[in-house]
Amino acid sequence: MRTELAVVGAGPAGLAASLAAAARGVHVTLIDAAEDAGGQFYRQPAAGLGARRPRALHHQWRTWERLRDGLAASSTVRHLTGHHVWCVERNSASSGASGRSERSAAFGVHALLGRFQDEPVTVHADAVLLATGGYEKVLPFPGWTLPGVVTAGGAQAMLKGGLVVPGRTAVVAGTGPLLLPVATGLAAAGVQVAALVESADPKGLVRRLPALAAKLPEAAGYASRLLRHRVPFMAGHTVVEAHGEDRLEAVTVAALDPAGRVRPGTGRRIPCDTLAVGHGMLPHTDLAETLGCRVDGVNVQVDDEQRTDVPGVWAAGETTGIGGAALALAEGHIAGRSIAARLQGTAPDPREWAAAASSRTRLRQFFAAVDSVCAPPAHWTEQVTDDTVVCRCEEVRAGTVREAVHGLGAGDLRTVKLLTRAGMGWCQGRVCGPAVAGLAGCDLTPTRRPFARPVPLGVLARTDHPAEADHTTEEGPS
Repeated sequence: MRTELAVVGAGPAGLAASLAAAARGVHVTLIDAAEDAGGQFYRQPAAGLGARRPRALHHQWRTWERLRDGLAASSTVRHLTGHHVWCVERNSASSGASGRSERSAAFGVHALLGRFQDEPVTVHADAVLLATGGYEKVLPFPGWTLPGVVTAGGAQAMLKGGLVVPGRTAVVAGTGPLLLPVATGLAAAGVQVAALVESADPKGLVRRLPALAAKLPEAAGYASRLLRHRVPFMAGHTVVEAHGEDRLEAVTVAALDPAGRVRPGTGRRIPCDTLAVGHGMLPHTDLAETLGCRVDGVNVQVDDEQRTDVPGVWAAGETTGIGGAALALAEGHIAGRSIAARLQGTAPDPREWAAAASSRTRLRQFFAAVDSVCAPPAHWTEQVTDDTVVCRCEEVRAGTVREAVHGLGAGDLRTVKLLTRAGMGWCQGRVCGPAVAGLAGCDLTPTRRPFARPVPLGVLARTDHPAEADHTTEEGPS
């Protein structure tokens, strides 16, 4: 398949970029693993569920309607659903399924589709936008592997996408803005939310109020709903243990001191059958790393046009830094306009996206303030016992990681991985990486992998001659 612009990810950033570029005459192929556009933020229930008021589960519904309707109305955006991108590579030429030589394309976007994700498809594009979003940061604690313990985003996805709740009585815990919509969403769906547990220091929140002021009305709205549902709010607290035999039965919550350590004697046991826990998010950077894009810390680095340092590659949304849907929309809009101008051989005019740039600046400042306040407790590792499983794929326990560091001299994630197998499983360290880094006392650094997801050997053997989704030519969708 041949296109001018390949956009990977159909969340807010990918949708905004696709529509902005298409409005300026660019033929876009929007590639996404889900069956519907929207990403995690605008996740929709399946049509067969017959949701009568899906907007009740969402924030910024009118914005979603504009994106959805714009995508449906565009004749120059082809939306490929159920396509799992595993690699983006720079190339010099490509050929169609019939063997007919096509005009040289700068990139090949390789994806898998089919029931077993074993059917290869390649999209050849002149430019690529990476809008791959983020994933939740998972930190272990005793009992976190019990059935009934889910991530905060997982609980929200169940509610939005499946119209189901994870249990009858829930504790929502961790840190960060995501906890508010999760707690209010569960309460509105009939779940008894026994507590909302935020580890951030209340004094820190007060000190940063000027920087957080832009979102205070939204936060106040969530607070009023929590009050209406009589949800107790416990700031400066953390979950130290989950209890149960075959599934979750209760959690122990304790207060934190100013240094981020658990205060002795403050433990409180709260009965529940669900714990929705989240400690923020991390950007998906696998595809960017494979392309050789610069990654600073955990974020893909971009310039004012959202360009990476690899010519022809742009990035927008959570992959450049966690900042929510509104920031992703602004970045996607800027990227789409920049790409359109560059593909058409003209210099972009930043005045055309001045409003989006202003919004981007404001929101980046806001989330920088959030990050400074809503961080995991500084000494969370002290509550992780040696027999606590850290890497679920390989069943590696915290004591094994500590022995690799203190007994065998491991000083970085790669060495710990080689000595313990932590991170060698199906998720390739995406889930256990933050935990292993914390226990090892080293920085969480991106690991450059050739593939962003597992790929069947048969697909790799056929990569030079991938199956084409159709016979679309460079003129765009038929």
